[in-house]
Amino acid sequence: MLNNWQQRNAEYLAVSLTWLRSHLKLMAQSYGEEEISSQINEEIDKAAKIMAELEEIEPPPALIILGQIFGLSTIERSLLLLCAAMEFATDIAKLCAEAQDNPNRHYPTFALALCCFNHVTWDVVLPNRPLRYWQLLEIHQSNTQPLTTSPLRADERIVNYIKGINYLDDRLDKLVLPLNPWYGQDKILPLPPSQKKVASAIIDQIENSIQTQNFPIFQLSGIDTQSKQIITWQICQELELKLYRLPVELLPTQSTELANFARLWQRESRLLPLALYIDIQGLDDKAGNSALRQFLTHNEGIIFLDIRDIGFSLELPTVTFDIAKPTPIEQQQAWELTLQNQADGYANKLANQFHLNFLEIAKITKSAQQSNYHLEQLWNYCLASTRPRLDTLAQRLEIKATWDNIVLPKEELDLLHQIADQVRQRNIVYDQWGFRQRMNRGMGVSVMFAGESGTGKTMAAEVIANDLRLNLYRIDLSAVVSKYIGETEKNLRRLFDTAEDGGAILFFDEADALFGKRSEVKDSHDRYANIEINYLLQRLEAYRGLAILATNIKSALDAAFMRRLRFIVNFSFPGVMERKAIWEKVFPPDTPTEELDFHKLAKYNLTGGNIHNIAVNAAFLAAKAGTPVNMDLLMAATKTEFRKMDKPFI
Repeated sequence: MLNNWQQRNAEYLAVSLTWLRSHLKLMAQSYGEEEISSQINEEIDKAAKIMAELEEIEPPPALIILGQIFGLSTIERSLLLLCAAMEFATDIAKLCAEAQDNPNRHYPTFALALCCFNHVTWDVVLPNRPLRYWQLLEIHQSNTQPLTTSPLRADERIVNYIKGINYLDDRLDKLVLPLNPWYGQDKILPLPPSQKKVASAIIDQIENSIQTQNFPIFQLSGIDTQSKQIITWQICQELELKLYRLPVELLPTQSTELANFARLWQRESRLLPLALYIDIQGLDDKAGNSALRQFLTHNEGIIFLDIRDIGFSLELPTVTFDIAKPTPIEQQQAWELTLQNQADGYANKLANQFHLNFLEIAKITKSAQQSNYHLEQLWNYCLASTRPRLDTLAQRLEIKATWDNIVLPKEELDLLHQIADQVRQRNIVYDQWGFRQRMNRGMGVSVMFAGESGTGKTMAAEVIANDLRLNLYRIDLSAVVSKYIGETEKNLRRLFDTAEDGGAILFFDEADALFGKRSEVKDSHDRYANIEINYLLQRLEAYRGLAILATNIKSALDAAFMRRLRFIVNFSFPGVMERKAIWEKVFPPDTPTEELDFHKLAKYNLTGGNIHNIAVNAAFLAAKAGTPVNMDLLMAATKTEFRKMDKPFI
C-alpha cells in the first residue's frame, strides 16, 4: 500500500508527463495552427501550476529532492525528466521524433531540450555540470555525431529514484557489503560504558558536521576489529544510517575503475543515509595504498577507517579514536547477562582468564546453549574460539603432565604454584582491588625458567597449563623470525595479540635466541636486530597473559628482559633424592617392572630428561624380550644414554 508521499510523488510524475508531452507537441507544431498552440500553452500552464503546488508540500517530490541534492538548474531538471520519461511512458519516444522532425531521432538530446524548454543555458552540456559529473545521464555518442544530437538516457538508478524507489546502486554490490556484526545472533548486548563513551563522542562529531556535510575521516585505532564494528554499527543505528563494509582488497586500483567507483559511492552518499567501514589493518601494498588515498580524497560521506595503531596519513581532516575491548569487569557483566544470571560466579572466572569482546561472548554462549552445555564446558568453548588462529602461529603442546609428575626442590615448586595462583587471581588484584587504575603495563605474568637441558622446564610449563586449563603454545622461531626488515615484529605482534584473546600460555623455548642481548650498532643488521629486541621488550611488558621464557644460558638474555620478569625459576641439576623421586615416577602404572633398585639408579648423575629416555629405551628392550622391565635392561639403557652424552659409564 502506497504512503502519502508515494501517492503525491506518483501524482507529480503524472502531471509532469502531461507538462512534458505538451512541450513536445508545441515544438512539433507547424507555423500556423495558432488555436492549437494556444490550447497546448494552456495545458502547459495548468500542469505547471499543479506541479508548483505539489513542489511546495514537504517532503517535495523525488525529482525536486534530486535537484536539491545535486544542485540542478531548471533546464537540467527538465532535461532529466525528459530522459527519465522514456522509461515511464511509451509515447514519449514518438513525441521526441516529432519534435525533432526526424523519425530516426526517437530519443532525447541536448539540442531537443535547448529548443523545447525555457530557461535555456548552454552550460548544461559541460562535463563539470551535475548531469554529466554525477552520471545522472548516459550519453551514447558515436565518433561522427555531435554531442548535442547524441542520444541521451537517464541512469537506471536515477530513474528509480525519481519513481520513489531508493536503493543502493547494484553496481556497488560486488564491492561493498552490508555490515551487521550481530547478524545471526539472538542477543544483542548493549555497549559497555567504556565503548559507549567513544560512540557518543563520534556521534557528536557527526552531528556537528551534518549541516556542512563536511565530515572528517573517522580513524578507529586498535587491534579488535569486532569491537570497532560493534561500535560503528551502534552509531549507525542511532543515526539511522545504513552501514556497509568495503574489503580494501576489492578497491579498484585502475584509475578509471577507481574514479567510477568513487563517483558512484559519493553519489550514493547523497541519495541514501550511508556510512562506509574500511578495514586497512593489513594494507601495505603500494598500489592499494595509493588507490585508497585517491578514493578518500574524492569522497565526502561518512567513512570509518579500521587502523591498527598509527594514523593513516591523509591530507584530509581526520579524527582518531582508540577502541579497546571491554574491561574485565564489563566482560564479566556481559557473561552474566548472556548466561541470564545463572553463572553462579563462573562469569568472574571466564572474564579473568579470557579477553573477549561482546560479540565473541555472545557467539560462544549461543554455541554452548545449543549443545545443552554445563557451565564448566564454557571454558572449553572459549579455548576453542581462539585456538584456530593461534595454531597457524605456534605449536600447540598436548598437555599431560600434572603436579604429581614433576619433581623439584620445595622452593622452586612453591614458585610454580605462585605463578599459577597469580594468573588465576589477576581479576581480584587488578580490578576489585584497584591496581588496574594505577598500572598501564606489567599486568601479565612473565617468567623465566633457567637451567640445563632436561631439568624439567617444558614439563613445568605443561604442569602450569594443565592446572590453569589453558592451551600451551611453544613458539616456533623459524615461523616468527624473518630476514626481512619489520616482518619479525609483525609476526610477534600477531602472536601476542591472538594469544592474549584466548588466555593462552606462550612458551619461548631456547629464548636466548630471540631475547638475546642488544649489541653495539656497527651496521644496519645490528640496528634492526636491536629494534626487534626493543619491540619484544615493549610487547612482553604489555602482554596480559602468561609468557614463559626457557633458556639454558641465563646470562645470554638482555638485562632489560630480566628486569621485566615477575619470576625466575632456576632448574638446577637434580640431586640424589630428586633423581630417586623421578625414577619412582617415571614408569606408568601399566608398565610391568621387576625388582627395580631406585636407590642405585639415583646415584647416576642424570637429568629428568635423561631418566625419561632411559625408561623408554628399557621398556622397548623389555617388550622385545617379553619380560618386565628389570635392572639388567635399565643398566643397558643407562649405558646407551651415557654413550650418547659422551660420558664414561661406571
